[in-house]
Amino acid sequence: MKSTVEEIRARFDGDVERFSNLETGQAATMDAPLAMDLICRAAATATPHARHVVDLGCGAGNYTLKLLQFLPHVSVTLVDLSRPMLDRADQRIAAASAGGARAVKTIQSDVRDLRLAPASCDIILAASVLHHLREESQWRQVFRFCYEALAPGGSFWIFDLIEHTSPGIQAMMREQFGKYLESLKGADYRRHVFDYIEREDTPRPLVSQLELLREAGFSAVEVLHVNTLFAAFGGRKADGGS
Repeated sequence: MKSTVEEIRARFDGDVERFSNLETGQAATMDAPLAMDLICRAAATATPHARHVVDLGCGAGNYTLKLLQFLPHVSVTLVDLSRPMLDRADQRIAAASAGGARAVKTIQSDVRDLRLAPASCDIILAASVLHHLREESQWRQVFRFCYEALAPGGSFWIFDLIEHTSPGIQAMMREQFGKYLESLKGADYRRHVFDYIEREDTPRPLVSQLELLREAGFSAVEVLHVNTLFAAFGGRKADGGS
């Protein structure tokens, strides 16, 4: 049995500090700083006139803070299961925003329960959150919901844990990721990370997520970076998209 939403929320409530480092990102995630930089620069490049950003599963706000380096005048909606995470993200963004002048809204919600008005935002970020989706219907629902929430010309950017379609390749990439974890903190840390992935996460292959982007209606789909079990990718809604 996978962890419940309440169990996942409780873990993140107690893990705020680990997600509060803009320079390193999350240490257990391979190429976290590079992926964050690529996604935020891609979002700014694909949607240069963005006015409103939604950060799904915002954690302590790293992705929004990085994006604000490229798009300093956007308003922000932060979404997360964890109220302590939201509070930390709100504080950090206010501190980086000349006394809190930038408009910031926080929503405590599971992404599956979130409701945004159609065409109400220009960029959606989803870093290390979609792997908590379970059934196929939930994946389709969230990808379509994100497409509909974006204004024409808007873009949706994802960094997440992925699987590979071939069992042999999946095992090979898992072993490579395990070596990376051991190089950080040893064999016990490797077991700890793999245990909570098994307990909490249901990642999807990158190929199937790219197909979901196209199925949802995104006209341009891009892969920015892949390393073993992690990928950065996204899609742009056509200027006349509805």
